[in-house]
Amino acid sequence: MVEATSSQNGESIVSVKDLHKVFRKSLFKRSGFPALRGVNLEVGRGQVFGLLGPNGAGKTTLVKILLGLTRGWTGEATLFGKPPSDATSRKRVGYLPEAHRLPPYLTGQQVMHLFGMMAGSSSERVLSNIGPLLDKVNMTGSAERKIREYSKGMQQRLGLAQALVHDPELVILDEPTDGVDPVGRASIREMVLELKERGVTVFINSHLLMEVEMICDHVVIMDKGKILVQGSIEELTPKTGAVEIDLKETPEDIVELLSGVGRNLQVREGGFQLELNGNEQDQVIDRLRDRGLSILAITPRRLTLEQSFIGLIKEDQPGERS
Repeated sequence: MVEATSSQNGESIVSVKDLHKVFRKSLFKRSGFPALRGVNLEVGRGQVFGLLGPNGAGKTTLVKILLGLTRGWTGEATLFGKPPSDATSRKRVGYLPEAHRLPPYLTGQQVMHLFGMMAGSSSERVLSNIGPLLDKVNMTGSAERKIREYSKGMQQRLGLAQALVHDPELVILDEPTDGVDPVGRASIREMVLELKERGVTVFINSHLLMEVEMICDHVVIMDKGKILVQGSIEELTPKTGAVEIDLKETPEDIVELLSGVGRNLQVREGGFQLELNGNEQDQVIDRLRDRGLSILAITPRRLTLEQSFIGLIKEDQPGERS
């Protein structure tokens, strides 16, 4: 197990130490399903933190423990230095759960007002935030419509806005772009980066790993109730050894030109990809220049976050996934 640590400026927003949770079939049975098995996690202010893992990895259980929604766990867990049972810490958290349900008989603006007041914020503060937030998620024109008239994507965008209406310091987003179109996803990414700039810590749980790769500073990958690995996006997407070279013009005899150098040559229009090591890249460049070819770009290829994720999960669950 790898301990996950991502604290900035010495201030811990989320702290979890040796966290265990077992779901038992009854109060009288000691055995049960271990949802969390010794999780350690430390997250500082201003981080965009990706919490990833397959279904049943323990991600939702971890979030519910932090929010005081699940009991019967052992170990230590704190939000802003206070235990999950302390309601004052939860007032500083905005939460967008997966498959959330908003009151269908209220309008979008009424939902924002209600949820802001439930979070303990003043009515004046909430009302001043509603307009700008609805505008950011492109919902201003639908603010007076009933929730029952909203599409899934509209409800998701409103759900994000309600999670921010009381100016939280920690925002937990569970599948925030689910059902949202590409334009809406881009808008949500912009909002997350704006929150980071303001020093807000953001927890994101998403199956869209490409989006996580675009906006997260650190990522934790969980499976079977434990943390498999954690680190920055760069650390979790190492170089593959392959290099992609863009050319102004690709000669017809490129295969012969590069013969004997590198491995797994893949020629495409406008360039090629080749696995290289040591001084082989210099040899390739020399051959291209000797031919008088114009090199537009040289890009080392990295594993995608999705490739790293799948590799880790398959390694942790040998024979269980095809």
